[in-house]
Amino acid sequence: QRKNPFSNDNRLASKPVPTHRGDPTYGRPVEGSQTEQRGKDAHSHVGKEVEELCLIIRSTGEVGEDGHVSVTFGQLFETYVTISNKVVGILLRARKHGLVHFEGEMLWQGKDDDVVITLL
Repeated sequence: QRKNPFSNDNRLASKPVPTHRGDPTYGRPVEGSQTEQRGKDAHSHVGKEVEELCLIIRSTGEVGEDGHVSVTFGQLFETYVTISNKVVGILLRARKHGLVHFEGEMLWQGKDDDVVITLL
């Protein structure tokens, strides 16, 4: 009955613990919960996809004068889309972590095919 949201017995109902912005648990799932585990699994999965994307860039790109491997978005899209349909999302995550560099906020198929993506 503690977890039944339709129970009218207020003494059995579990009350959420209030958290505030300064609290380290604010905006985080309960430790040890299935929600926390799903979040950890998703984070691990995305990390593996970023690693795979970097390997694809390294294998399909060309080494420039500065020693960095570069590839155009069009070439990367054609190669990587057979592996995953989340090319742009994974590229944005890789840029957020400082693994790749490209100009612009977002990349669009067709329009941004000539944008150079550099593996850092």
